[in-house]
Amino acid sequence: MRGQPNRLAAETAGPFSGSAIDRRQPLQFRLDGRTIAGFVGDTVLSAVLASGVDAVGKRGDSTLALSPRFAPAIIPAALATDTQRALAMERTPAKDGADYVTLAPRKRQVLIDGLRRLASPSTTLGLDLDHPAAMRQPWRTIAGVAETPAQLIVVGGGIAGMAAAVAAANAGLSVLVLEASPRLGGHARLFGTLEGEEAADASFVRLGAAIASAPNVTTLTHAAAFALRPGVVRVHITDVSGPTPTARVVDMHAPHIVLATGTTERLPLFAGNRLPGAVGVRDAYDMAEHYGVWCGQSAVFATASSAAYRLAMLARDAGIAVPRIIDARPQPQSRFIEYSKAYGMTLAAGTIIAEARRASQGRGLSISPQLAVDGFSRTEPGMKVDRLVVCGGWQPELSLWHMAGGNSQWNAQRQRLEAANGPDGIVLAGNAAGHLGHQACLESGQAAIDALLGRAPGSVSEHGVDPIYETPDAATPIAPIAGAGDSSFLDGGRSCIERPTPAPARRHDWIKGASAPDWPLADGPHALGAPDVAAGVQLREIDPAHAGWVAQQRVPMVTIATAADRAPTAHVSAPLVPEFLTDRYGSDAGLWLIKPHDARWLEAGALIQPNSDVSDPAAAVGVVLRHDKDGCIALLRAGFAQAGQTAAVCEPGRATPVRVLSAYPAEQV
Repeated sequence: MRGQPNRLAAETAGPFSGSAIDRRQPLQFRLDGRTIAGFVGDTVLSAVLASGVDAVGKRGDSTLALSPRFAPAIIPAALATDTQRALAMERTPAKDGADYVTLAPRKRQVLIDGLRRLASPSTTLGLDLDHPAAMRQPWRTIAGVAETPAQLIVVGGGIAGMAAAVAAANAGLSVLVLEASPRLGGHARLFGTLEGEEAADASFVRLGAAIASAPNVTTLTHAAAFALRPGVVRVHITDVSGPTPTARVVDMHAPHIVLATGTTERLPLFAGNRLPGAVGVRDAYDMAEHYGVWCGQSAVFATASSAAYRLAMLARDAGIAVPRIIDARPQPQSRFIEYSKAYGMTLAAGTIIAEARRASQGRGLSISPQLAVDGFSRTEPGMKVDRLVVCGGWQPELSLWHMAGGNSQWNAQRQRLEAANGPDGIVLAGNAAGHLGHQACLESGQAAIDALLGRAPGSVSEHGVDPIYETPDAATPIAPIAGAGDSSFLDGGRSCIERPTPAPARRHDWIKGASAPDWPLADGPHALGAPDVAAGVQLREIDPAHAGWVAQQRVPMVTIATAADRAPTAHVSAPLVPEFLTDRYGSDAGLWLIKPHDARWLEAGALIQPNSDVSDPAAAVGVVLRHDKDGCIALLRAGFAQAGQTAAVCEPGRATPVRVLSAYPAEQV
């Protein structure tokens, strides 16, 4: 399609014709001076992808793909200096005549690059991803306007969230459903249902009708919840009611909160796993099903989950060539696999992707499959393909749960973090609660409301299939470290944490204490999502016994102040200690000033150990909170903290010696 090379033609797209767009109503807008074509119903992101732009920019030497989980913030060009008006590209509807700019800095371009772009349209936004503010979301630093819209808030409008909303409405509660995407329903259609279960479409129609007819239920789409504490959800809302989309941040207050946030797709670990052309199963499905967007005419699938086969068959129905499906499981069985064989697709079982590189000529990727079964490994012949669709399994989305103080623990059998006990007034439902099947997700909505109202919860039934007929998902595939090539990232989201490289063996490692284990993921001054932590456990960089603790400690935290916190005082406010740190270092832990021995900048959030030989996150005696004119303010365990005491602040690859100066002045608290 002219001007939209990644848009499937309506005549041949079949199931991927784009259910959300109206091809009879074309539109155009500008992004960073570039003209983007699209249709009514597009988001800014879907139109940009359809127009052939598939990369955000470069991080080091690696080009990173543009995706729903990794898209920069945008703002109307006329308001470019007012970053509080920033919009999310993936949630902003495309409008004819709009003019947007991205907020991130760009790589400097020399003259020849400009001439090259005149000759052929660029496929990248050209952002400088090495800049610390490249992917900032300005709304995360804005205090919300307080509102009390309902007695119960459901975060997530998938099948489980819709079921919870209907159950709460039937119990007489006023309900607000928050959904980040433009529509309710989630991804139930991708995963399908088992025999005897209600079809996904039937569930959506039934629940949608019940919500629409309930006077005490309000739904709010384009509304992304990004912070949580008991009783309050902070939401970035894109208001699409007017001619121009606008944004606002609201603190939604309610005594009862249901988190039906679904799952995050895990990213297989191999060099080049975030190159343009590599995409997750769910992102590929969303863009194709709703907007008719698909890059290229051929796709290889590499998976550890049977859901990928469902997408592969839909892609074939849309005219996409699928020369091979690579499955990490040695002998996978599934009804979807049998269906795909009937389509004539070739299955390579017990195989992973060892590496992906940009194709030497034209667009696409050159991939290197590797047979990996029971310790046996063999490199298979390479392939060139337009697109590589990957799936490393599914991790319950627990970011908000961890922010609110909820706990989690590592499930070794399923190779994922799962929620444990949490704060009063907040419950999980659906995939976020660890449920897998369609019926279980439906029933968990009712069970969540029962739990919040103090009623005996109903049963939640997982209608599983015997593994002989339906092979469970495998652990996320991990390829050997490539000697050269592109980076390998732990997750496909905004954290951009690269796979740690094992430290070379040192002489005299046999000496006690000479090679204390390094925990860069657990101790480093960076935020970690649950998928990052899960990858760290699989790489043996994080102790599984501490995985839940690390995930809660390192969650990308946004603190919502209480009324008492906002009350004016005559003194400078002390650093706000996040609620999840309450009692972490004992109920009598205190604020202390610390200072490094050398002139160094200590990152907020870095763990403090009693000495440089200790690296166990659970043995930490405190944490760096923020900088002060006299040093750094830290939260320290009472039994450890005293003036003159030495300690070590753990940062990636090193431990920085520090000295405890004095207690933080009480008059500033």
